[in-house]
Amino acid sequence: MKQGGIGVGSASIVLVFAVLCLTVFTLITFVVSGNDKALADAEAELVVGYYEADALAEQIFADIAEMDDLPDTIRGVEIGEGFSNELFTNTVYYLCPITEGKSLYVELADQGGYYDVLSWRMVDTEDWEYDDSLHVWLGDDNLDVWLQVD
Repeated sequence: MKQGGIGVGSASIVLVFAVLCLTVFTLITFVVSGNDKALADAEAELVVGYYEADALAEQIFADIAEMDDLPDTIRGVEIGEGFSNELFTNTVYYLCPITEGKSLYVELADQGGYYDVLSWRMVDTEDWEYDDSLHVWLGDDNLDVWLQVD
């Protein structure tokens, strides 16, 4: 007499499939968490660097406000001078490094005894090139034809 139901082989196959699925999901979780940690570390470095650059920029701003003649460098940061055609006043500007490719740009307007902040922003200081090519496959009829889209 033959008994119905699931055999031992079917249960083993389902169990092996479940273990494989859990293993794949575990590997995906480890990869994603590693990427998230790298991104969080980069963001933390940027935030710490920004606040250090901001503190340095504030100190330089205070030093500039107390000086009559501007030196070429203050606290190791090069100081530049210019003229604003919009405001018809002299300007002072400097860059405080944040990370390797970013700096805090500060521009001040000389108002004859005190300074107004014209710009206090993070800027990219590293040159970069972007890839403007995109290869498009045109289908099975044109296997050897690739277009470069600009």
